[in-house]
Amino acid sequence: MQNIIKTVLVCSVVVLSSFSVAGEKKPLVAAEKACATLIKFAGEDHALVIKSAKLVPAGPVPQVPYQRPYAGTLEPYCRIDGVMDERIGEGGKNYAIGFAIAMPKQWNGRLMMQGGGGLNGVVAEPLGSSAAGNMTALQRGFAVVTTDSGHQSSQGFDASFFSDQEAVLNFLYQSTGKVAMAAKKIVAQHYQSAIEHSYYMGCSTGGREAMIMSQRYPRLFDGIVAGAPAMRTSFSNLADKWVMVSLAKVAPKDEQGHPIVAQALSEQDKTIVMDALLKQCDALDGVADKMISNVRGCNFDPMSVACSANKSQACISPEKAKAIQVGFAGPKNSLGVQVYPGFWFDTGITETQGLPGLLNPGFHPVVGKITSTEMNVDQEALAASTPAAFVGDSAYWTLLNTFSNNGGKLIFYHGVSDPWFSAQETARYYDQLVKDNGGAAKVSQWSRLFLVPGMGHCGGGSAALDYFDMIDPIVDWVEQGKAPEQVMVTGAAFPNRSRPLCPYPAFAHYTGKGDTEKADNFVCKVPE
Repeated sequence: MQNIIKTVLVCSVVVLSSFSVAGEKKPLVAAEKACATLIKFAGEDHALVIKSAKLVPAGPVPQVPYQRPYAGTLEPYCRIDGVMDERIGEGGKNYAIGFAIAMPKQWNGRLMMQGGGGLNGVVAEPLGSSAAGNMTALQRGFAVVTTDSGHQSSQGFDASFFSDQEAVLNFLYQSTGKVAMAAKKIVAQHYQSAIEHSYYMGCSTGGREAMIMSQRYPRLFDGIVAGAPAMRTSFSNLADKWVMVSLAKVAPKDEQGHPIVAQALSEQDKTIVMDALLKQCDALDGVADKMISNVRGCNFDPMSVACSANKSQACISPEKAKAIQVGFAGPKNSLGVQVYPGFWFDTGITETQGLPGLLNPGFHPVVGKITSTEMNVDQEALAASTPAAFVGDSAYWTLLNTFSNNGGKLIFYHGVSDPWFSAQETARYYDQLVKDNGGAAKVSQWSRLFLVPGMGHCGGGSAALDYFDMIDPIVDWVEQGKAPEQVMVTGAAFPNRSRPLCPYPAFAHYTGKGDTEKADNFVCKVPE
């Protein structure tokens, strides 16, 4: 895939480096000097300026917001911070594409581009810490690059840049491609060696960006990992609102007559629903372990716990059961057409930590407070169909034969209990990818999806195993042709437990023999 790119990069090598490749050691003083020379790097395109180039001494791995801490240390690395395309935009506001690259002293010949989050606006620490198991990409010897996607903000959901055309286009897709191409040249120059393999990994917005790389820049990366991709964000917000409005119909009212959605279900109501869900679906994977691995085989209906003349114990009101049923089925328009998939019933639906589960509704960071018990899906769907959504979405493009024919590998993963972006939406895209590209047997040679039971948005879950490494699987697939048949997963929720994550539509099933806490005693089973 990268022969043409390598030729260009080798030609761009003009400065000798004192960093090492494949284990060679050089004095730190020389390394610091080599790093400092990058301040003079001048890109041919996009008015690239390096603002700082400094050697970062060995030390602990920086803490990343919303991620668990990484143990171990980081060896010395050269960090550069730069900008591209500085300009004055709409309303006299300053814009630029900010980026950072971390280049370790002991380089493994690989580049990892790290995806963003939210509406970006901040240059995150270039570590490669998304789905990285116990060791970040930088610790492993990758050069790592990250970008703010072309605008600067102080918080992750500042949408003010949407008034500027170039800023919007940069956020949607252009900045990622621009920074990736520039980073390849900078890294190659620094090490006086072409990059051997390039990877992209991200979750949420970073997952959407990852998909965009396979769709719009099919030759830039050899391996791509897209976690919980933020596809059709306006529609996923619509779906969250749909669930909240459904529950609002059975919620008490405040003094202004507005529904208090957070009080729609009592703790007892949620316990009854969860107990019934686990009773019906927990053991579908061969063992009752408070996890639902066979989520597609779980046909739980909330109406099964509705009180009736013959059922007065361990039940909830029929109105509440119906509200849950309608909410989880997903929004439909007046013609009965599904405008966004529903949500699977999983152990995280009553989650209280991080992004709360769908049965713990409250103030939504995008939807806001619910003040009505009615919702016009036709109008909301029309409003969600914005020009920006069509230009920058990754939900529909499945023509990836340039990417796949050049050896590209694409891994998806998604938490089944994700309350923001339904895992059913990622499964829908993957099903369409399979249909449009020659069937499951053919597509599985270059793309696979892994559903993570109980996990919320990009991680977390009080009944989830959410510690897994997608770096080794994508590297092994790209460089050794070893497709990931399973991905080992562990987690704090069950400290002594391990399970295999299985390629969709397969799920982890207990063999019936051995310790049920050990992944070795589970196999990947395809639903009948």
